[in-house]
Amino acid sequence: MGSELLEGITVLDLASVGPAARASRWLADYGADVVKVGPVPAKSGVQIAPPFFSYSAHRRMKRVLLDIKAPDGRDAFLALAAKADVVIESFRPGVVDRLGIGYDAVAAANPGIVYCSTSGFGRTGPKSQQAGHDLNYLGTGGFLALTGAGPDGKPPIPGATVADSAGGGMHAVIAILAALLHRQADGRGRHLDVSVADGVLALMALSVDEFLATGTTVETGSNLLLGRYACYDTYQAGDGKWLAVAAIEPRFWANLCTLLGLPQWAEHQNDDAVQDDIRRDMARVFRTRDRDTWVAELAPADTCVSGVLSVGELVDDEQFLARGAFATAKHPAHGTFRQTGAVLAGMVAQEDPYLVRESGVTDTDELLAGAGLDPARITELRESGVVA
Repeated sequence: MGSELLEGITVLDLASVGPAARASRWLADYGADVVKVGPVPAKSGVQIAPPFFSYSAHRRMKRVLLDIKAPDGRDAFLALAAKADVVIESFRPGVVDRLGIGYDAVAAANPGIVYCSTSGFGRTGPKSQQAGHDLNYLGTGGFLALTGAGPDGKPPIPGATVADSAGGGMHAVIAILAALLHRQADGRGRHLDVSVADGVLALMALSVDEFLATGTTVETGSNLLLGRYACYDTYQAGDGKWLAVAAIEPRFWANLCTLLGLPQWAEHQNDDAVQDDIRRDMARVFRTRDRDTWVAELAPADTCVSGVLSVGELVDDEQFLARGAFATAKHPAHGTFRQTGAVLAGMVAQEDPYLVRESGVTDTDELLAGAGLDPARITELRESGVVA
């Protein structure tokens, strides 16, 4: 089961982890035929193999193993790319060109290819060759500095890989879909340069644009969305669990004040002089009851209050369950288990479990045959160690 929106679109994904792997995961959920292109184990240095449950276990994807450093492996990849619509890669800028599988080489065989290069800082600029991970891009893009800090001033480590997912993966998906749409007009593909750091910068646009327009330093607590006012904050309930309060609109704030028994603060939502007093009173009241009791009363009453859920809680949350946010998968060794479903597409989970295969299973013969290689040639490549 899966969305049919991208049915007929073939994607070759050279990435095993990170933003590109997330992008191909979402494209597959929308119905694209995604082929994971990995290295031949005996030929690779360090084999990066995510756990079977990572990236939703690469469900609905096929897999081919090629030694793209070998001329025959490169040619086999180019044969696959000649029949594909999209190539996604996440090597350090310049590597695919040295391997002979960069955009120019692929476009020579397939002018309609949409070639998406994802990297930490993009293909140009003084940082283009720097190594990094999610935390580095969040730091460079200003996210960490404005996420708030503990008493020692240390920026916190976010609870999700925001840069890889939103800054890189979603950035890549949007660019790919736009390029595929434009290809319908002129038949030509594009080389997309997706920078994870650029994506984080885009996420920070509200604060960055405020600074550029006013010159005013933007920091934690400097405006409404950064914790300046009590109406947009977190509070601990009597059971030690936390509530998120985001009563920005005056009527939502008034509703909240009334239900908390604090009507005196309804007219002082943006009064800087009394924010500490409001927070003190709200914290006191919230501590009188447990989190879920507060949520049950306040959430339906137009107050913009919700619980701060742990991972263990959210997987059984009635809202996500009603939306079909989780799917069932079946692995030959690990049995049946749950995993996140096609949540971006808003699709209902499938009736039959997704089949998650052992990591050693590939579709190499089928895919290479579809690219035009005859059985004898495929056997020759396998015996030489170029494919597995």
